[in-house]
Parts: sequence; structure tokens; C-alpha cells
Amino acid sequence: MAWLTFSQIAITCKDPLVTELFYTKNFGFKRARVAKLPDGDQIVFIKMADSEFYLELFRAKEEFPLASPINDGPQYPGLRHLAFKVDNVDAKLAEIGNDAKITLGPLNFDDYIPGWRTVWIADPDGRIVEISQGFVDEDNPLSLEADLNNLVLSK
Repeated sequence: MAWLTFSQIAITCKDPLVTELFYTKNFGFKRARVAKLPDGDQIVFIKMADSEFYLELFRAKEEFPLASPINDGPQYPGLRHLAFKVDNVDAKLAEIGNDAKITLGPLNFDDYIPGWRTVWIADPDGRIVEISQGFVDEDNPLSLEADLNNLVLSK
């Protein structure tokens, strides 16, 4: 397979500058590029420190047609939430301060992964952002093929 990396998520914002400030202040993003559009608007690219990952910020042209997501995000097909790993959830919440609009948690998931702790907050546009500590990969997860075989056998 040719070189491939996850590059960016484009998000539509009520006020891109407010959203940019939230992610730069609280999650280490830095402005990387501003693309001026013919209509006078702009797209702002913010890059996460020490990575090749960007958030691409667009100004909203219409109101969000649904109720704002709650808890850990919407339950319908779509983007559920953005997520960041930290060393300590409680320390990160203290660092974020009044910007941390908690929607769920903090919750401990020690029954699944020892030390896994998560909180969900809303960004300025109401998008859910997960902040998690202690999540680690499973040593030998059930393979996709085995899951597909189980699905076929259960029918």
C-alpha cells in the first residue's frame, strides 16, 4: 500500500475564531494556514502540535438542524465525538477550567481496561470532545475475519 496518513477533520463553526481559540488554548493546536475564499470568507487550518493532524475550520452558513449532542455524542450514524488522550483527566479538566463544559463523566472504565478514565466536554459549537487517560490496545483482539465468521454463523 502507498504511504497513507490521517490528515484532517473539517468542522463547521458558528465562529471559527472562537473555535480556534478553544483548540489552540486547550489542546495544543497552532494556526498553520488561512485560505481566503472568493466570497470573502476564509478556511483556517489549525495543526496539532508534534503531528500531521489538522482541524479545518469553516464558518457555518446555516443553523444546526438538530438538538445539540449530549453525553458522549449522538447515537445516530455520523461523527460521535473527537477524542484526545492525556496523562491525567482531572489535571486536564483543571487546566481547561471554565472552558470545560462537561456533558458526561468523568467515568472510570477499570472493569474494561485498568486505569481507563474518561470525560466528555462540549466545544464552543456543541461538538462533543472526549478526554481520556489510560486507554491501551488489547494484546490479541478478536480479528475482523473471526467477527465476520461469527456474523455469518449466527444467520
